[in-house]
Amino acid sequence: MKNEKPKSSASRKSAQRKSASRRAKAAKSRPARAVALKATVPRTGSRGGLHHIPWSSVEVEALNPLLGRHFVVGQNIMVARVLLKKGCLVPEHSHHNEQITYVLEGALKFWIDGKEIVVNAGEVLTIPPDMPHRAEALADTVDLDIFNPPRADWINKTDAYLR
Repeated sequence: MKNEKPKSSASRKSAQRKSASRRAKAAKSRPARAVALKATVPRTGSRGGLHHIPWSSVEVEALNPLLGRHFVVGQNIMVARVLLKKGCLVPEHSHHNEQITYVLEGALKFWIDGKEIVVNAGEVLTIPPDMPHRAEALADTVDLDIFNPPRADWINKTDAYLR
């Protein structure tokens, strides 16, 4: 090990200023991400920042009499809490987003890739991007749907197939 002399206070401050300047320049060079987040998450800062959000603080959006949802959007991922009444049908659709569905309560029957798959409470289904699928709630159901990247059609409310 080399014998290094401790840096002077002025030297440390100069290094800290240079580091802060580099961070500020890097932040300015990053492209801004503009996504409408109306009524989805409390606006407490930039998209993707550190947030602690109780579900009870995120308004449930009623899409039809049998389907409601609310969601939180991060920088590269989105989690939605979906509330389905028994008999609710989610029409066939596909999206470029990878999806993970975790059923918390109830059960969902999916028609996907030529198969019928029943996902019960405590079970998870992964759906690759661009794979057509539809679902039916076999009981009153609460599920968490996780998407990467976030669903722009849900955020911007252009998801007519659910309404």
